[in-house]
Amino acid sequence: MKKSATSLIFLFLFTAFTGTAQTHKADDILGVWLNQEATGKIQIFKEGDRYFGKLIWLRTPLDSLTGKPRTDNENPDPKLKATPLIGLANLKNFTFNGKDEWSGGTIYDPKNGKTYKCYIQFESANKLKIRGFIGVSLLGRNTFWTRSFHQ
Repeated sequence: MKKSATSLIFLFLFTAFTGTAQTHKADDILGVWLNQEATGKIQIFKEGDRYFGKLIWLRTPLDSLTGKPRTDNENPDPKLKATPLIGLANLKNFTFNGKDEWSGGTIYDPKNGKTYKCYIQFESANKLKIRGFIGVSLLGRNTFWTRSFHQ
């Protein structure tokens, strides 16, 4: 009885520790994701061995003053302020590390017109953790995106 209880405890601990380190395939990130605020959907796609994302849906697609499609009016480059938000690339140049992280890319926040270094990891099967930061990842914040099954 003591031997089987010890075996059971070992099996439980082994499963608990090995179950937390999930390995993903590089293309698991592909698809459409709803941002944390549920105000936009981002389609993550692949070009070559790099991953990118673009806005494909906005809850409020039209500017309330003009009635025209919303544009990237917070962009610091005056020539880009007229760029429509729908279709805007906001994730650029990510590579997969072979296990659990897409990194080396940048995320653009159209709310403030700033670009940040970024990495992406799965929080769960249908939830991404997006970490944008300045310099080192300690100086940043997380946002979470949920896989959208309705495109």
